Amino acid sequence: MIRTRTLVAAGGAVVLVVLAVVFLGGSLPGVMGGVDALDIDGRADAHGGGRVSYSAGWTHYGGDAGGSRYSALDQITANNVGALAPAWEYKTGDMARPDKAKRRSATEATPILVDDALVLCTPYNEIIAVDPGSGEEIWRFDSNVSLDLQPANQFVCRGVAYWRDDGAANGEACASRIFMGTNDSRLIAVDAKTGEPCAAFGDNGTVAIDPGMDLIWPGEFQITSPPVVIHDTVIVGSAISDNARVIAPSGAVRAFDARTGESKWSFDPIPRGAEATADWQGAAPPVEGHANVWAPMSVDRDRGLVFLPTSSASPDFYGGLRPGDNRHANSVVALDGETGAVRWSFQTVHHDVWDYDVSAQPGLYSVWKNGAWRDVVAQVTKMGLVFVLDRETGEPFLPVEERAAPQTAVDGEVLSPTQPFPVLTPPVVPNRVSPADAFGLTIFDKRACARLIRNSQSEGLYTPPSTQGTLIYPANSGGANWGGAAYDAARNLLVVNMSNIAHHVQLIPEKDVPEMTRVFHESEVSPQTGAPFGMKREVLVSPLGLPCTPPPWGVIAAVDLGTGEIVWRKTFGTVEELAGGMKLKLGTPNVGGPIATAGGLVFIGAAMDNYLRAFDIASGEELWQGALPASAQATPMTYEWKGRQYVVVYAGGQARMGTTLGDSLIAFALP
Repeated sequence: MIRTRTLVAAGGAVVLVVLAVVFLGGSLPGVMGGVDALDIDGRADAHGGGRVSYSAGWTHYGGDAGGSRYSALDQITANNVGALAPAWEYKTGDMARPDKAKRRSATEATPILVDDALVLCTPYNEIIAVDPGSGEEIWRFDSNVSLDLQPANQFVCRGVAYWRDDGAANGEACASRIFMGTNDSRLIAVDAKTGEPCAAFGDNGTVAIDPGMDLIWPGEFQITSPPVVIHDTVIVGSAISDNARVIAPSGAVRAFDARTGESKWSFDPIPRGAEATADWQGAAPPVEGHANVWAPMSVDRDRGLVFLPTSSASPDFYGGLRPGDNRHANSVVALDGETGAVRWSFQTVHHDVWDYDVSAQPGLYSVWKNGAWRDVVAQVTKMGLVFVLDRETGEPFLPVEERAAPQTAVDGEVLSPTQPFPVLTPPVVPNRVSPADAFGLTIFDKRACARLIRNSQSEGLYTPPSTQGTLIYPANSGGANWGGAAYDAARNLLVVNMSNIAHHVQLIPEKDVPEMTRVFHESEVSPQTGAPFGMKREVLVSPLGLPCTPPPWGVIAAVDLGTGEIVWRKTFGTVEELAGGMKLKLGTPNVGGPIATAGGLVFIGAAMDNYLRAFDIASGEELWQGALPASAQATPMTYEWKGRQYVVVYAGGQARMGTTLGDSLIAFALP
């Protein structure tokens, strides 16, 4: 059963909430200053006739190729959103999967509206097309991914990509195509009208991606985020298991001909052989792997550019074998879409030893400043920082400065003396915690947390991993994660949700890894084979299972990209599903992203409770909740169909987070 209600203020006493299973992660002020819609007199209309133009459809994973997650639809507004009600529900059948598969699943897909159908992928790499007005199934394609796979990043498919062959005749098979990457590292093309494989693409619709070396186990190498298409080229990244080994699969991004599947180019963020630079200062050319692009990419068709969010090199928590800044790891990299050549690169973390991947889609926006539109790339990060870059050059659009970083490292490690920080935008979530900040349900719980913090290395952001144990705050999973941000150009407002807990990471001498694995068999212990240290990682929680960092444990905020100011910041999520139905607004860790509309609204699921929410984009006020049969760790989308605006979200939960699992694609609309 699905129900909706207008928001009622919640309160109540603090209760025990067991969040130790959460892999994501401050006491924050609320509103930092409300704003109305910015005065746009004297500049072009942001939603039609000016430099920025958005459609009423949703043809890409991020709404458009640049990931704005913005819709020009305004049928649903702050004045009538309280009347929003379920319009239809479609069940994918995921809940009929074996328990062993469901326990390793994450439902994170956003549908697209193309060729008169809503098209999405399931965690198990089925592609499904449904009628936009009724939710009735039109066609279904099964890639037959083995459920015996052991995917390091769970069974995940965040979305698909669409391409229309301008050289094909109307009605020709595969004149329009849907592309999907799979958990067993294939790129698949099917006919967007029928779901049949495109026979001329690769081997009957499939290109198998070669990871370049033998895998330790099936599932070490996956494709979890949607491909992107620029002109006649389809491009995919990869998701690779962290911390298994130093000599690991390459994080190369691969491009293929959209018609034939033939390889066009490959870009490895780590330089090899003679290409090695001063940024990779080992005794020999780099042997490390990864720096892969597991998060969604963006495309600027006019400039012919593809924007990559790259991750850390292997392994995450020891970099002594890869001295230097490790460019182009942990970077926003702009590539020529036809050749794969680097146009520019901006590094958000130098010499990463914290697992601070660039984890979200680079946002390609136009910002109104000093009487003119400026094309930018905005990058939200796990660290809670927001970088805004000039899209043409990669130079900071809002100023960035290098600040001294902690330097107490284990033997053999050579850290960067500085790290980049935005000057105008403060961190959206805290990055420093002291024993006095410790949260606890009881005085004993609070004291235990204070002791854990006191006994750990904790010098603020970029405190290096240690054998003593280091607090990484925000946690390795954010801050912001793959859900990214939404942008309203009329207000210059970027809206982003972030998690707000800490990880405790301890380096383990190589000889002690087997024993630590045996003793801490319920924790994450990884060997980092080839490095002098393995690692152990845990969420920083009290003996009662509560986060030791103070709530809220989830926030949503709006940043003015013209000035860098945080305009508003609010607690996000309740512990209702974790506390026996008590709607305590302590915030929760969150996975999934927001969307924004011309109706002045932000829609988002993402939290650990079972709701789709609507916020007023100008003030951050929460206006509406639509109850869901499962948690929505997927970004919603919106579209117009036969004169009616719908808001759709895939509610299926996330096994690793411990949220409610399900298999419902749900559409809301006004009566």
